[in-house]
Amino acid sequence: MARHIGFFVFPAFQILDLTGPLSAFQIAGPDYRLHVISAEGGLVASTTGLEVMTVQAGDQSFDTLVVAGGYGARLASQTGPLPAMIRDLASRSRRVASVCTGAFLLATAGILDGKRATTHWRRAADLQKRFPDIAVDGDKIYVRDGSVWTSAGITAGIDLALALIEDDLGADAARAVAQELVVYHRRPGGQSQFSAMLELEPDSDRVRRALSFAREHLHEALPVERLAEAACLSPRQFGRAFRAETGETPAKAVERLRAEAARVRIESGSEPIETIAVSVGFIDPERMRRAFLRLYGQPPQALKRAARALRVIG
Repeated sequence: MARHIGFFVFPAFQILDLTGPLSAFQIAGPDYRLHVISAEGGLVASTTGLEVMTVQAGDQSFDTLVVAGGYGARLASQTGPLPAMIRDLASRSRRVASVCTGAFLLATAGILDGKRATTHWRRAADLQKRFPDIAVDGDKIYVRDGSVWTSAGITAGIDLALALIEDDLGADAARAVAQELVVYHRRPGGQSQFSAMLELEPDSDRVRRALSFAREHLHEALPVERLAEAACLSPRQFGRAFRAETGETPAKAVERLRAEAARVRIESGSEPIETIAVSVGFIDPERMRRAFLRLYGQPPQALKRAARALRVIG
């Protein structure tokens, strides 16, 4: 029997919060029936001005209710009938999800009371301040707490949809959808919304090329000479340019890339820490442990235990 997925939108919603997850479920095939709904039905304008046709929300029952985010979500969470409408729809849904600031609507509706949740990192502090009973984790791609799922901003809605599809149909089905979408399969929910590549933000193509080369060859030795060659610069020129553009030495940046790659695998799988350390280029687990303490304030084992506990709760 097909699962009916309801996507709730409102004036000034973020278009990608809808179209990303909507496309993922559509590609998943006949197992899903998709419905875009709103308070009054008809055309609803996104923040871009692009309008989508919707059906008026009423007494429908959905397997999954997905609430989009966008500028209008925070406004609607402060006044108006939408939270009560969403609460009513949620009561007739097997599970409820939000993308980005859609979490504010779930929170106002009381759906997130006492639960763990996430939202766009720029809005996480505001969500926590307005709703102190929620355990907000603004660093996660998505968070599942029982039958309630919340995700970070914009493209994280695709990761959320892939996780929901995997929960329904299995990993192979979700992987096939990810391949069709030409996206990574799939960023684990515990992965940070940030990445070392984004935080370093080099200005020049040459330094970006060297960082991309490093990320693709983490398991190999990456002395400055090799990175400089990838950037088509002398080691001395490369070292100066790299420090000027990123604020870090090449060695420290490589350590961050390795730690990030290791953390994703530690939190999302069951591989031995020793195996992960070697596979991402750390000389030994102790070297990786020291890097984790510097970067994350916790050793790998602590992060692994915390991730395992969250999976059990979820």
